Amino acid sequence: MSAREKNSPVNIAMIPARMGSQRLANKNLLPLRGEPLIVHAIRKCRDSGLFDEVWVNSEHAAFGELAAREGVRFHRRPDALAGHDATSEAFVLEFLEAHDCRFLFQVHSVAPLLSVADLRHFVAVMARDECDVLLSVVDEPLEAFCHGEPVNFSLERKTNSQELEPVRRISWSATAWRRSSFLAAARSGKCATYAGKIQLASVSRLAGHIIKTAEDFAIAEALFDLAETESRLAGAPPRVAAR
Repeated sequence: MSAREKNSPVNIAMIPARMGSQRLANKNLLPLRGEPLIVHAIRKCRDSGLFDEVWVNSEHAAFGELAAREGVRFHRRPDALAGHDATSEAFVLEFLEAHDCRFLFQVHSVAPLLSVADLRHFVAVMARDECDVLLSVVDEPLEAFCHGEPVNFSLERKTNSQELEPVRRISWSATAWRRSSFLAAARSGKCATYAGKIQLASVSRLAGHIIKTAEDFAIAEALFDLAETESRLAGAPPRVAAR
């Protein structure tokens, strides 16, 4: 570890949010149980005690106002990184070039059923395994095809689902990167998102539920109480706690 890393925050949480959305307009501001969707992610990260700093990363001042209200920091990304054609790798790189840390944890507001217990496990895996990239995955023990070909089963025989090697679907509910590895890969022209030693951390189907459409949002609303109950049973505080 470099001297700079030793003097930097260890863990930073970053919650990305664009005002625009192609499939569900202004989804980060849609009310879920009385609060904008992004507020659930902010309070989850803020109240978990896992992060040295919590940042909202957006091009729009409205998210800065929400961040200030909730007592977290705001990073205003350039407008050029706010369009539909901007990649997550580009805005993560721009953020990491501006903020020192050892590990960056991206926590998506569009995964509102991800619990504090899930986050604790995720951060613990990063600390334990010392990898460069940690991806949240949902393990799917069902037959899967890709490009018309079987992925985890044979067409020669029927296999019971409990015997299948699960397909590990990346959910992006939470993602972590070692800052130094990400920057080194980006500066050398490589894909930084997957650079270095990659580890996978399993999350539940609830935690892996991502909101992209109105139907996804309706499902999250319907399952919110179930996720809240499971979170409390795991010993986590309420998902949206009063400040």
